[in-house]
Formats: sequence, structure tokens, C-alpha cells
Amino acid sequence: MDVVQLQKQLADYTRSLFNEGFLDDQFNQLQQLQDESNPEFVVEVVSLFFQDSQRLVNELAKDLEQQSVDFKKVDAHVHQLKGSSSSIGAQRVQKACISFRNYCDEQNTEGCLKCLQQLKNEYSLVKNKLETLFKLEQQLLEAGG
Repeated sequence: MDVVQLQKQLADYTRSLFNEGFLDDQFNQLQQLQDESNPEFVVEVVSLFFQDSQRLVNELAKDLEQQSVDFKKVDAHVHQLKGSSSSIGAQRVQKACISFRNYCDEQNTEGCLKCLQQLKNEYSLVKNKLETLFKLEQQLLEAGG
């Protein structure tokens, strides 16, 4: 595949991530912070988000398995995940966190468990989408674009 085709594929794919609500303008702002002095900035920030999010999702699952759920602790984890997803522009993860926090306020374990599943799905989707985006960017670089 030549550089022009790769550029078009990357542009189309990126546009689809915004159109489908996976990413918002915060991701563009993150990309603008990247320059020649730190060409891996976005990948590094997003990789940290992946690590942190996976840890938080695991914590949430553990928290919600307890006999007596500590909703303040659950809410604190969801709040942290909402903030980090917001900072990279992972819009659908952020929205799932907002719903999750409402169930925490109501101390609704069933609702929290449903939201955890939704959150896991959205996180997995955005992780796969961003990994694909980074692969396309890498292919373009290797092709000389």
C-alpha cells in the first residue's frame, strides 16, 4: 500500500472513531501536544490510560463482589476512571462512568454490575480501536509518510 492510500485509510479510520463517539475533541488536543521532541507522546499517554483503566476495572469487579459493597470506594474508582478517560478523549468510556456513578449514588448493586459490564465493553472497544489507529500510524511512518 502506498503512502497516499495509507494517509486516506488513517484519516477515514480516525474520522470514524469520532463519528461513532469513541473519541472526542480532547483526543485532538492530546495529539497537538505531540511533536518531534516527543513523537511517542500520544501512544505513551494512552498506554498509561490502558494500564490504569485495566487496574481500575479489576478493582471495581473485586469491590462489587464483596458481601457488603462499599459504594464510596466503588464511586471513587469510577470517578478516577471517568477522569482518565476524559483526559484522553475516550468519550464512550466516560459516558459509561457517568451512568455507573448514578447507580453508586443509589447504592444499587445490580445497576453497578450492569454498568461494570458496559464499562468493560466500552473500554475493550476503545482499546482495540486505538491500538488499530496506532498500527495504522506506524505503517504510515514505515512507508515514509
